[in-house]
Amino acid sequence: MGRDVTTINREQTRKQRILIADDSEMNRSILADMLGEEYEILEAENGVEAVGAIQKYHTEIDLVLLDIVMPEMDGFEVLTVMNRNSWIEDIPVIMISAETAPAHIERAYNLGATDFITRPFNALVVHRRVVNTTLLYAKQKKLVTMVSDQIYERERQNALMINILSHIVEFRNGESGFHVIHIRVLTELFLQRMILKTDRYKLSQADIPLISNASALHDVGKISISDEILNKPGRFTEEEFAIMKTHTVVGADMMDTLPIHKGDPLVEVTRAICRWHHERWDGRGYPDGLKGDDIPITAQIVALADVYDALTSVRVYKPAFSHEKAVQMIVNGECGAFNPLLLEILLELAPQLPELLQNGCQERSALMDMRSVAQEMHHYEELSASERTLQLLEHERMKYSFFAAMSQEIQFEYTVEPPMVTLNTWGANRLGLKETVMDPVNSSRVQEILSPESLEGLIHALRNTTPAQPVVRYECKIVHDGEERWCRIIARATWSADEPPQYTGAIGKAVDIHDSQMKMAALERMASHDPLTGLLNHASAKKRILQRTEERPDGQFAMVIFDLDHFKNANDTYGHIFGDQVLRFLADRLRDSIRGNDIAARVGGDEFLMFLEYRGELDPIISRIYHSISGSTYENFPISLSMGIARTEMVGIDYDTLFHAADQALYKVKRSGRGRYDFYDGSVHETLSVISPIEGGGDEENGDSQEKGDDTI
Repeated sequence: MGRDVTTINREQTRKQRILIADDSEMNRSILADMLGEEYEILEAENGVEAVGAIQKYHTEIDLVLLDIVMPEMDGFEVLTVMNRNSWIEDIPVIMISAETAPAHIERAYNLGATDFITRPFNALVVHRRVVNTTLLYAKQKKLVTMVSDQIYERERQNALMINILSHIVEFRNGESGFHVIHIRVLTELFLQRMILKTDRYKLSQADIPLISNASALHDVGKISISDEILNKPGRFTEEEFAIMKTHTVVGADMMDTLPIHKGDPLVEVTRAICRWHHERWDGRGYPDGLKGDDIPITAQIVALADVYDALTSVRVYKPAFSHEKAVQMIVNGECGAFNPLLLEILLELAPQLPELLQNGCQERSALMDMRSVAQEMHHYEELSASERTLQLLEHERMKYSFFAAMSQEIQFEYTVEPPMVTLNTWGANRLGLKETVMDPVNSSRVQEILSPESLEGLIHALRNTTPAQPVVRYECKIVHDGEERWCRIIARATWSADEPPQYTGAIGKAVDIHDSQMKMAALERMASHDPLTGLLNHASAKKRILQRTEERPDGQFAMVIFDLDHFKNANDTYGHIFGDQVLRFLADRLRDSIRGNDIAARVGGDEFLMFLEYRGELDPIISRIYHSISGSTYENFPISLSMGIARTEMVGIDYDTLFHAADQALYKVKRSGRGRYDFYDGSVHETLSVISPIEGGGDEENGDSQEKGDDTI
């Protein structure tokens, strides 16, 4: 047996790399001895290993010395694969074989071989032809590099001008010079993940550089805001906040009034981001109060990136929060409502986000946009090999973006020709497979893990994708350590650049479905619970109460509504952040005071709800709950409650009637001086108009935090 694909480093200096593919270890050793002093050598003992090495190192291999007769896949088949993947255009191949028949030599040349050397070897001939071939291709690569460097420099200067303008704004705002870079990197990360998850927004890889560049100008409208307001360390007055909010409209107007380039995609995307990156999913943002997907997805993504970076960075009005705290605050809705899909993306990226952000910031200053360069190189037909190389680099970049956010997962790459699966080291070890598996559909070892029906189903799903909709989510059972487990495979099909495109394989990962279920449960909890206090929201509480009363129509129930006395003083004296903390404290005391089957919810602002089932006397239960909360203090702020209670035996089991009765009892307590509880007795039933529970606890006493300028929390 020969060696696996192995790098033999003869020197520490960087050398050109040659792959020797021959089933004879003696032949490989002779060639390595001839060339090893000048070149770095890779070895493969058969065609399958050769293809695997080229697939892994194709941008770093300078020459292939290829035998014809080899097991598993011969040299002609290797050349066929290299042609199919366009590797032959970038990597020269010299055939070295004892087969001297003219038909073999002609076939090798027709398949793209650069030269043909017969055995037995002549060291001088081998050395001279290798040197000539590598020099020829090195000169072509140098010419390609010169042209691409010119294009890169132009792209770099364009990006630099955008950065300079945006940094001028950030400098006036007293923010870190990394804010703009962070926004661009975060925007790119969120976009990459979104494209993998859904085609709902009709975004493609080609849109990512454009949107990322536009994101750098999200706050360009702040150029119109005075320094006194931009850098005010304290809370804005209403007038100052109104002025600050105008930066969104000013930025959009600046794009509208450009003397040239109107209608350019970059200008249009920038305009949308400038105007709407402070809109929120629930319609409570500004300047237009857009709701849901009426907000352009570009602005939604930049808004999430902006809030995350604001939370994790120092501002004149606050210290930096930790990454974990920032994610928690965003998911809990403390910074406004976001698209649930974006929150799911944030949760998926969260474990690796700080590292990805740091790496992205380092790479952004050093790497060019491969797609932009590849598109430009398309105009140089004589350098078509370079275009293919850049497309391959873009493919690698796409794979990196897909895999970088994952850790300790079974990751794979599948190619149709040759039929082969390449697993990451961790995944191969976990499944007990080799990192490269040929013909996986017919592999008995693969079939022990994944049934033929499941494997065929996955392949069928991948083949039925399109370049515009390449992502597949497939659930099936796998056998691991003798135990059947459900897993979810998330894969992205790969397509050639031909017309029409041809399906070439896929990249993807397999995850334990239990992890996904946990994420879904977290999202469901977000939808049913108040983000500030963690209690049920009003809609979910109503749903549960209706279910409870339907199940037990003859039960004894009580509806309790209460709010904090003089809560407005907490906000006015200490600020809304303190007010939020008071509400969380109250919610914690409430949870500690009720029983497991009782229902507790935040109705809105400082108004809360309880729904209790009881037997016998209700008053002792209410008294216990009331006095366990009211009379306590939070950082010297006294907690005093006004509480109204309605019983089903008095008003019936209808939810709206019960709520209205408890609300009237609360109103009666407030009119008589607050600081106590009372039961509804029907005395004010006909004299008060119905107050919608959604309107209770109005904005002036809402404990949610007001946004401070661009990104106050």
